[in-house]
Amino acid sequence: MTPLAYGLIAGAAVLFFLIGFVLRKMTAERKIGSAEAEAKRIIDDAAKTAETAKKEKLVEAKEEALRIKNDTERELKERRNDLQRQERRVVQKEENLDKKYEALEKKEEVLNQKIRENDELKIKSEELITKQQDELQRISGMSVEDARAVLMERVESEARHEMAMKLLEVEQECKDKADESAKNIIALAIQRCAADSVAEATVSVVDLPNDEMKGRIIGREGRNIRAIETLTGVDLIIDDTPEAIAISTFDPVRREVARMTLEKLISDGRIHPSRIEETVEKSRKEVEAVIKKEGEQATYETGVHGINPELIKLLGRFKYRTSYGQNVLKHSIEVAHIAGMIASELGVDPIQAKRAGLLHDIGKAMTHEIDGSHVQIGVDLARKYKESREIVHAIEAHHGDVEPQTLVAMIVQAADAVSAARPGARRENLETYIKRLQKLEEIATSFNGVEKSFAIQAGREVRIMVKPDEVNDDEMVFIARDIARKIEEELEYPGQIKVNLIREMRQVDYAK
Repeated sequence: MTPLAYGLIAGAAVLFFLIGFVLRKMTAERKIGSAEAEAKRIIDDAAKTAETAKKEKLVEAKEEALRIKNDTERELKERRNDLQRQERRVVQKEENLDKKYEALEKKEEVLNQKIRENDELKIKSEELITKQQDELQRISGMSVEDARAVLMERVESEARHEMAMKLLEVEQECKDKADESAKNIIALAIQRCAADSVAEATVSVVDLPNDEMKGRIIGREGRNIRAIETLTGVDLIIDDTPEAIAISTFDPVRREVARMTLEKLISDGRIHPSRIEETVEKSRKEVEAVIKKEGEQATYETGVHGINPELIKLLGRFKYRTSYGQNVLKHSIEVAHIAGMIASELGVDPIQAKRAGLLHDIGKAMTHEIDGSHVQIGVDLARKYKESREIVHAIEAHHGDVEPQTLVAMIVQAADAVSAARPGARRENLETYIKRLQKLEEIATSFNGVEKSFAIQAGREVRIMVKPDEVNDDEMVFIARDIARKIEEELEYPGQIKVNLIREMRQVDYAK
């Protein structure tokens, strides 16, 4: 390409540039003019809008000012009305206060008048009292101080009487509660102790296969029966009773040895002095083994341990002893159980109470061998075999020979009475029973004023009818107490006897 061409191209480019510049300038000027016109138009519209808004705001401000003015005027009017109402109320209250004040003044005047009248009446009453006192002193011959002393003495006496009655009431209430608690404890102990009724007898009878055996037991010229009686220390009663021999002795252990010996001889069939001697010795060892076993069983059953072996043997001997038909071993075990239950209820050591209950009659095992009461023998045995002082005291006090000093002694005393007096525990023959009831009625009827007496409830209660015209209600208390004391002195009985006095007034008339 030639330089000319390059020059033409450059010139054309410059020309196009100039043309474009002119065109852009013209376009820009046209846009500026349009923008200025639009801006002017917008300014004019804004001015018109502002003027319109200004007018609207002025109208709204005027309306708001008018509304505020109206509200203010209405509120002021209501306040003026309230003030007027309050003012009327104040005026009315002032009028009421004036009326009340006038009424109070009138009442005060009336009250002052009454006070003056009361003062006058007081003066007159004091004068009258003084005159009455002077007159009373003249009539009674006593001064005011003397009369005051008499009055105070009377008041004090009445107060003492009321206090004594209250004390008696409280004491009776305490006794009732104590009795109720004691009954509950004893009833609970009896219910928990399932004991059998008495069913044992004190006489041992050995059955024979036939009556020919009686002759063999007697032996030639009575040598066999003499050998048996000599070796066992019993009496054999052979009478007309068919096929039976009775064994009689005061010692239950000997009686048991003799019974076992006879049964073995009858079973074996060989009856002669040497065989009798062997059998007696064998039976005696068996009885001693049974005695030891029964004593150990009693301690195991009651949970009492550490007893001397000799005392255990003595306990076992109770298996063959009865008191009023009641087995002494069962009685001792029963007393131990009851004493333990009562002690547990009272918070006392039950083991100590059981031990004392089990040993309380231990002296009965030796009464056939040692002179003296079973209580004293039991005390000596307990001391000999190193029993504690509490146990010795409980044994000594269980029949009231000495006053019980410990709770354990009292518990054993109560348990012994419960075991002996419970229904079915002991039995006595009909003749002794009838004599005791007759003696009970005789004691009751021996007192003046008693019309009739009846022993009821197996001798545990005596019901007494008194003559109402000879005995009053106050005397009945003393008669009942005297009868109870005489019964305690002259009768022996288990448990307690209720003395029940009845005084009845009757008036009879007839309509004709």
